[in-house]
Amino acid sequence: MNTLILTRSEVMRLVNPAALIEPMRKAFCDYSKRQMIPGRRFFTPLNGPGDAMILAPGLTPGVSAYTVKVHAKFSDQQPAIKGVLLLHDLQTGALMAVMDSTYLTAVRTGLGAALATDLLANSDAGSVAIVGAGVQGEFQLRYLSLLRPLTRVTVYDIKAARADAYAARLGNELNIPITPCATLASAVADAEIILTATWSKKPILFADMVRTDCHITTLGADQPNEAEISAELIKQSEFFCDDRDLALSQGAIGGVGLSAADITAELGEVLAGKRYGRSKKSQLTIYGAVGIAFQDLVVAWQVYQNARAQDVGRTLDFLA
Repeated sequence: MNTLILTRSEVMRLVNPAALIEPMRKAFCDYSKRQMIPGRRFFTPLNGPGDAMILAPGLTPGVSAYTVKVHAKFSDQQPAIKGVLLLHDLQTGALMAVMDSTYLTAVRTGLGAALATDLLANSDAGSVAIVGAGVQGEFQLRYLSLLRPLTRVTVYDIKAARADAYAARLGNELNIPITPCATLASAVADAEIILTATWSKKPILFADMVRTDCHITTLGADQPNEAEISAELIKQSEFFCDDRDLALSQGAIGGVGLSAADITAELGEVLAGKRYGRSKKSQLTIYGAVGIAFQDLVVAWQVYQNARAQDVGRTLDFLA
């Protein structure tokens, strides 16, 4: 089999986020039913300019392929995440495609976060605070706007110029009023939904900063010794995750020294109706995601199918 090679710009052209919502929802449900391999992220510190190298194998029912993602994080560069995704035939192991994983990872992370936010936030919540005006700050807002109407947005970043640029760019794109804020506290004070995606190593959100009925989605804590949400704030919430074990070993729960007892449910359990999500309007809910490789496969499979249908990319015989 010839291997299809796809660049970042080609992946961007081939992704259809709206068409991924239902396949992603189903994959989360299947994952929490344990119909596939457990979430595995093989994490190795790089001990240099790079933060870490991560290998992640992905598998999900209904897709006749598996993926292996080879990733590295360089937090002081743009893009900060660099890597490739390998798509293999599930029956033969043949390498079907090699594609840039930077954009693909941003899509699957933002889409999973948006599904969780829409599910767990109050149904009429429309005011959003963005903490971290980077790639995920953009993708989360874009995809959440596909799922529910948003009335107003505030944005905070430690670099004020990035927040200003974010407000101008996304406000025009989504036709939503977006206000850059000088402080984190002012950005989140009245927000019904808070979306965080930062490089923070210690908590930045505390119980006295947020509404008691808000929902928070935190994406920054996705490797050991990272945290965005304080232990006290998590203790006061119903906390949901993408994977219990990863939340403890590499995510928001382990990052502040909490235990499995502080986890309410996995997102897939709630989506499948096996566990309750938000049970009352006055409740505080938090979703902390590490990221699971089946999400990569869902997006990669769509990209591959669209590439074949549209004759995009070029092929190479690695066995020649």
